[in-house]
Amino acid sequence: MYGQLLALSVNEQFGVDTKTQIKMFKEAGFDGFFTPWKSGDPIEEYAEYAKEIGMIYQSIHAPFNKSDEMWHGDEALAKIAVDELIECVEVCEKNGIPVMVCHTYIGFDDERKPSKKGLERYGKVVDEAEKRNVKIAFENTEGEEYLAALMEEFKDRENVGFCLDTGHEMCYNFSKDLLALYGDRLIATHLNDNLGISDFGGHIFWTDDLHLLPFDGIADWDYIAKRLDDHGYKGIMTFELNIKSKPGRHENDKYGEMPLEQYLAKAYSRACRVAAKRKINMKNK
Repeated sequence: MYGQLLALSVNEQFGVDTKTQIKMFKEAGFDGFFTPWKSGDPIEEYAEYAKEIGMIYQSIHAPFNKSDEMWHGDEALAKIAVDELIECVEVCEKNGIPVMVCHTYIGFDDERKPSKKGLERYGKVVDEAEKRNVKIAFENTEGEEYLAALMEEFKDRENVGFCLDTGHEMCYNFSKDLLALYGDRLIATHLNDNLGISDFGGHIFWTDDLHLLPFDGIADWDYIAKRLDDHGYKGIMTFELNIKSKPGRHENDKYGEMPLEQYLAKAYSRACRVAAKRKINMKNK
């Protein structure tokens, strides 16, 4: 899109292999993509293909199923978690991928708090990333106090920044303006929509994390665009979207009924609508 780069997340829900997704994203109009990662994934193959067809490999999303072990696991479990994140950093460096997006916690209804050991363990990952010229973008999820602890601990580290997930902000963070806290350190986005917290009493749970297309939920996209502008974000606007509904939910069902080409065309159209609300990156405004 004129004046604004747009990217989309690779997603196993799309039902085709990663290289095919990258090709289809480009054909739909997107400029780049990010992928999830697990040990053994052929990231070099994806990176080479991206260069071949002129796509930007915006970031890798680190595994997050061991996030709790980083804070509260015994030394053996924590070492496995640390080593996994460091391996992901190494893959980023090897393939010229500038950013590793990292969740800070996983779990609900947990009264435990961030630990000193956890900060030390994440510090090993941050140190390794700094050596390898890789930026770590900590993402807002559940467990907001863990994000706060990491952003404070590494506030002076140039290779540590923030990834705003707009859907998580609504369904996990009670629509708190997290850019007011971390907007000056924003280096990545996961843009998506949802219906906020469904429980009347405010209990948060992962089934509210819908990853709808923009404008299919209750997000105020004028407000989001203004906040991105207010904090001077000039990076790629990256969208993270799902076509399958969460258990017991049906909001995403309509996406899965579309041919993938049609869904991606709609995703690009919605991404352009969001980008057009901004002022800072649009050269014709």
